[in-house]
Amino acid sequence: MFPLPVRAGLRPPVPSEPSHLARRLGCSEEAVRLARDSELIDLHIDTFIPPRLWGYDPLVAHRSALLGRWWFGHLDLPRMAEGGLSGAMWSITTNPSRGPQQRWRTFQRNLAGMQALVARSGGALEIVRTAAEYRSARARGAHAVIVSIQGGNALEAAPGGMAAVPDRIVVRATVVHLTTSSFGETSSPLRRFHRIRGLTDKGAEFVRQCNAERVFVDLAHIGEAAFWQAFEVADKGQPILATHTGVDGPREHWRNLSDRQIEAIASTGGTVGIIFSEPFLKRPGGPSNGRMVVEHMDHVIQVVGEDHVSVGSDFDGMIRPPWDLKSGETYPVLVQHMLDAGWQHDRIRKVLGGNFLRAFEALRPE
Repeated sequence: MFPLPVRAGLRPPVPSEPSHLARRLGCSEEAVRLARDSELIDLHIDTFIPPRLWGYDPLVAHRSALLGRWWFGHLDLPRMAEGGLSGAMWSITTNPSRGPQQRWRTFQRNLAGMQALVARSGGALEIVRTAAEYRSARARGAHAVIVSIQGGNALEAAPGGMAAVPDRIVVRATVVHLTTSSFGETSSPLRRFHRIRGLTDKGAEFVRQCNAERVFVDLAHIGEAAFWQAFEVADKGQPILATHTGVDGPREHWRNLSDRQIEAIASTGGTVGIIFSEPFLKRPGGPSNGRMVVEHMDHVIQVVGEDHVSVGSDFDGMIRPPWDLKSGETYPVLVQHMLDAGWQHDRIRKVLGGNFLRAFEALRPE
């Protein structure tokens, strides 16, 4: 469905006055200003899925998600600017039903489509590969697109694996996604329909390829046995991520990480991105709004401190976010929940983007 035609007169979006957005969202002007003044980096968005499926154009404003706050349509460039989103890991998600060669060809086509989308933005979006490129893009006022792969088996048939991806353009990759693959076992209940258990030899080699290319190894979605096997194989001198997940402390769930897993990621200098998916976060008797995200963040802080937790919404990834975090302009509401929890500005800035930027600087400074 891409590339879409160039729209005449496309201009970078201009956010509304902080007081106006604060009134509309029901949060403080302080929260809006803090969101916009911080480096706010979302570790996982799937906003490239809708253009692939039906030609949704993320460069222009949309009124709401396709089904209210459900599933798709959470983000577009104007709403990202309104909410203060300065950068994000834009995922290219792998279709597991295809064969290895077709997955590799499809990935190349999708990567070209994402590059075309960025080119069509007229400088409002910029692909960044390093921390230095991130800083340069932000100095020009662009939203930083950090290209990622969800489902490393997209590269199963690529000659040389991760090394076949041109220009170091991919910065992060999950080993698996919602289905078990030739690389290893997913955490999803769908794993029961597959004979593979743990991490396979192909999966271990993929982790090594990511380390060789200085690509973040992302342990979101991976089954627990495979998690520990991948952790054992990985270079501990490179930060490991879990970009979009909940944690078991507030809510035990197949999608969430245990305290031991949180500690392992933190030991590498990595960070855990907390997802906005209500079914993974909401505990019986717990908050029904975005405060549930802060509860999970608080638990990570209790376990490993405030330097190892981040935002990983999974917007546009078929999720059901809390009602007050329904789309991209609502990031200040998350900040308001942080303020209401008594968080100081320094901690909030770390969680919004500083913790990831520290890891990015360690992995790929320039």
